[in-house]
Parts: sequence; C-alpha cells; structure tokens
Amino acid sequence: MFSPEGPSLRELAVQALSSVEHGYDLLAPKFDLTPFRTSESVLASVARVLDRLGPFEDGLDLCCGTGAGMDVLARVCRGSVTGLDFSAGMLDVARRHPRPSAPRVAWVRGDARALPFAPVFDLVVSFGAFGHFLPRELPGLFGQVGSVLRPGGSFAFPVAAPPRPSRPGFWALLAFDAVMRVRNAVWRPPFVMYYRAFRLGRVLSELERAGFAADLYALPDFGRRDDGSPRARLVVARKLP
Repeated sequence: MFSPEGPSLRELAVQALSSVEHGYDLLAPKFDLTPFRTSESVLASVARVLDRLGPFEDGLDLCCGTGAGMDVLARVCRGSVTGLDFSAGMLDVARRHPRPSAPRVAWVRGDARALPFAPVFDLVVSFGAFGHFLPRELPGLFGQVGSVLRPGGSFAFPVAAPPRPSRPGFWALLAFDAVMRVRNAVWRPPFVMYYRAFRLGRVLSELERAGFAADLYALPDFGRRDDGSPRARLVVARKLP
C-alpha cells in the first residue's frame, strides 16, 4: 500500500500522535506516496460526471491537501480555481506541482469551518476529507459551503458504499475507528479521523437542511454490489435560491 519512498512506520506513528494540522504538516512531503492520496481513477471518474454537468466558471477545492482535486477543477472550470487547506505543509507541496493547463490558480490557508470567501464560486469539490469532521459539525460545514457558492452553484464529492459486515473491509474500518476513539480518549491533542462517521443518509438530510438539493450519480468505473447498487457515487448538491 505504501511506496518504498513513502513515510516510515515511525513517521506515521508521530503523525498519528499529533494534531490533525501538525500531523499533515509532517506527512506533507511524502503524502503523495501514500494510499491516502485520492486515486487517479476516482479523480478521472468524478471529472467525467462534472464534464457533463458543466462547464463551471470558478471552483474551490475544499481541504485540497497537495492539490489532487485541483486538476479536476482545472478541467471543468473556465475561470479561476482555488485550493483551501489548513495545513501549511500540504499547501507548500501543492504549490510546487506544475499545472500548465489550469486557469488562474490560488492557494489559501484556512479552515473549512470558517471559509474566508464571499459567494464567488460556482463549484466546490472535496475529496477524502470528511472523516476529519464529526457528525455534529456537518450542519456548520455545509452552511459554510453554501455561503461561498453563487445561487445555483454546486457542491460535489464522491462517496463509497460502505462494505458489508461479511467483508474484511467492514471490520478493518470498524477497528480503525475504535482505535482512533481510544486514542482520542487518552491522548491530546485529538486527531479526528473516522471512516464510518460520514453516513450518506445523514449527509443528504443535512444538505437539505443547509439549503441544497442533492442528486446522486453512479461512478461506473467502480462497478456495482451484489444488490445492483453502485459501489461509488458522486453527490452533487445544488444551492437553492
């Protein structure tokens, strides 16, 4: 799962015992060599759906990390693209990636819970960051996204179907979340990262309460489960007037 040039076990342990922000500052130089980076297959699949829904003018990558999602925005946005993250280390790495095909690019250090923008975006995307938010934070988070979108703007993010209890992945995620809860109960500062806390049903309800109308688009590259449901979907929530 990890490249030989990626972080060592000791480096990962130091990160896990840090705050979220400092942990990502430490991991940033090797982040793209870990499985935590959003895969190219996910990025390409999302971009194909947004291609059909666009074009868009100005886009924001929320919790952009080292900037993998910025390439999606550059493909579907005709105006500017902005990446926001609260880790200075991740943004430093992101700035060094050349993006010759991108429109105007900006990088902003900030917190997704208090976005430093007016309603100037037509599209907000986010990839793989929602495990860092507790369920009680979703109303505020979605409210912040709505506050920076122009009327009719869209908020898009991929979600994977949770594994069944009969699958090893179900127990692996359950064990990870349990370990993190114990870690956060006995160690400070906390490191919030829970894979099973972001439930689609609750997410859709909170989006509706925040003034969005959400549609789900299957990401066919990832196939379907035994019951015929997609293994991965793209949530596209449109800001209502």
